[in-house]
Amino acid sequence: MFSYDLAHWVTFVAAVILLEISPGPDMAFYLGHTVRGGIRNGMTALSGVWFGVFGHILLAVSGLSAILAASAMAFSVVKWAGVLYLVWLGIQSLRSTGGSLDEDAAIPQASRWRIFRQGALIDLLNPKVALFFLAFLPQFVVPGSGPIWAQLLFHGIVLMVVSVIIQPPIVLLSGLVTRKLRSSNAFAKWLDRSLGALLLALAAKLALTER
Repeated sequence: MFSYDLAHWVTFVAAVILLEISPGPDMAFYLGHTVRGGIRNGMTALSGVWFGVFGHILLAVSGLSAILAASAMAFSVVKWAGVLYLVWLGIQSLRSTGGSLDEDAAIPQASRWRIFRQGALIDLLNPKVALFFLAFLPQFVVPGSGPIWAQLLFHGIVLMVVSVIIQPPIVLLSGLVTRKLRSSNAFAKWLDRSLGALLLALAAKLALTER
């Protein structure tokens, strides 16, 4: 069971690394919160994204993602729920009054829970992510190496492990680089506006997504 050669692992891990370091909606979300609120906020946002990604892995393993691929109605419902959620978050950020953020440790736990929830829902309500895992993971299923569901789950877990190794240093570096800038109220307000514009852009991109 789970008998793979070296070439298999080199190909899979290389593909995952390229995916993790490539700019995309997830990276934009957790880096936006890192720059806006510091390393702790960034790690909270990243944790939410991880939760959403693992949810999609479980959906792909269980076959539920195939419903999104096969049903135009299911795809549309999930897509527009995601669009509306992103628009709501974007408007909230655009209406923010800024505020000095030189100490991210002072941010209430409730706010971090909200950021975590946002990261998870942004990922879970994106049908494009579900279809990606449905297409990506099966490419690494090897006949005779175990049940298909077990191989899909195993590769999904390995993907998460690689993410946990690669992404936190990105958050850490971003947080350290922008730490002094966060003491400026004007800069914090500009970051809020930028985050809001980013979320609205993601909403527009998702709205234009086709199956």
